[in-house]
Amino acid sequence: MAHRISSLLACAVGWWTLAGGTAVAANPQGEPAAARNAKAGSEEEHSWLQAVWQPPSGLQQTPIWPNAAPDMEGVPQAPERIEIAETPDALEGHTSEAAWDVTVPTMTVFPPKGKNTGVAMIVFPGGGFKAVVLTKQGTEICGWITSKGITCILSKYRVPKSNHHWDSDCRCAVTPKVPRALQDAQRTIRLVRARAGEWGIRPDKIGVVGFSAGGYLVVQTSNIVEPAYEPVDATDRISSRPDFAIAFYPGHLCRSGGTLDPGIHVTQRTPPTFLLQAWDDPVDEICNSTIYARALDKAGVPAEVHLFAKGGHAFGLRRSKHPVVAVWPSLVESWLEEIGVL
Repeated sequence: MAHRISSLLACAVGWWTLAGGTAVAANPQGEPAAARNAKAGSEEEHSWLQAVWQPPSGLQQTPIWPNAAPDMEGVPQAPERIEIAETPDALEGHTSEAAWDVTVPTMTVFPPKGKNTGVAMIVFPGGGFKAVVLTKQGTEICGWITSKGITCILSKYRVPKSNHHWDSDCRCAVTPKVPRALQDAQRTIRLVRARAGEWGIRPDKIGVVGFSAGGYLVVQTSNIVEPAYEPVDATDRISSRPDFAIAFYPGHLCRSGGTLDPGIHVTQRTPPTFLLQAWDDPVDEICNSTIYARALDKAGVPAEVHLFAKGGHAFGLRRSKHPVVAVWPSLVESWLEEIGVL
């Protein structure tokens, strides 16, 4: 059987504030848990900076569109701002950052450390399509990826209201007519494949990894291969289908009545997929993973699914008294070896 489904008993710390992501889940019956728990997050001090987020020293972020991003007519375009939280448990430094009001989407390339495997992984952080959580679900993840000899590309996609999201004004879930975050995700995959030779990447070993709302982008790019925008240059003739997909505690998939997002049509062309989530996730309900896992199984797509008994939401790589943080990196690495990526 092509599928290996593992249920593991584990725990993790769930954060639904900046330090861990503000992803808004699909609660089929009403207000998402993220909205209900918005005031129950961590007690870290937060500050704001009116500026464009900058990557770690020595790295450069590059706009993904040759001119202005598409389909922005009539969209409010406030200046980008950075939310900064004091997080003593950060892997580097003592703060965590998230970008808000992103209108110029970018990508930042993190070169592999040591021997280059030729593999690339594009990271889509979470943030509920309100913000992009760029430290805990971005730069720290890229640090682990590059340590394995894999090139990491960090995506800073457009927000807010750039994909399916919870709207606090109408207190309802909204699917915008134009999925701008998906446009940015597709464009980023195409750019990486177009520059594969330049960056020492094999064009058939380009995968995507996403957290929460970023996990939704992983699922969308895995199944929506038609361009979500009008082509702007030759790069848009290149395939945006990832070669493998990794989604951590994805959101936005489980819709009313416990059904799969009607915009997701899983086929045999859907890439091999790794799913991981905790049953007690208070933000993105477990059905987001289980309903997608069933769709993968029905279509005959190779999938590995790990459902932790406990773990909460938005765990990354930071130290935890629970074992999930220590376990998931080795699970991902073993899966990549098993499917022939590493």
